[in-house]
Amino acid sequence: MDSVVNQPMKGFLAPEGLVAVAPNADHADKLMLFGQFVGDWEVDFTVHEPTGSETVKAEWHFGWVLEGRAIQDVFIVPRRTDREDSNWTRDDYGTCLRFYDPNLDYWRVVWISPRHGEIITLTARKIGDEIVLEGKDLDDTPMRWIFSNIVSNSFHWRRVYSTDGGTTWQLHKEMIVRRVVEQER
Repeated sequence: MDSVVNQPMKGFLAPEGLVAVAPNADHADKLMLFGQFVGDWEVDFTVHEPTGSETVKAEWHFGWVLEGRAIQDVFIVPRRTDREDSNWTRDDYGTCLRFYDPNLDYWRVVWISPRHGEIITLTARKIGDEIVLEGKDLDDTPMRWIFSNIVSNSFHWRRVYSTDGGTTWQLHKEMIVRRVVEQER
């Protein structure tokens, strides 16, 4: 059964009521904070542990959903082409739903990993040239996800956490992210 479930459906299109082709006109400028990432990305994903660092190739896909009022992304580690042969010990296939809340003037973000039973909520806003997401990890440790060095075809992402209530921050995960450009046929 599992092999059938994981096979792509020929001719399948995403549900019409879910996907959108552009940001909603309401707050379109604010929606571009994450809207700039719509598309497909390849990732060098590194986890830093006290015992050393390990890097694996991953993939990240962003798209407009919910009348263009939200961005949904899917993060896959290791990337699908490598999953069967990978020795990566913490594989994941998770999603974020990101939406701008005009009443609060910041973004609300929910990360969901069915594989690991995780639900993490964060808030996000632009700070200087970075996008900073703040929340707490599953063990209630303060953490931040930071998008930096953002240009049209690449950016740097990192996850930092604090064990002293936010006085100092330690790097745990980081990604070098590059846009996948379709080859002309």
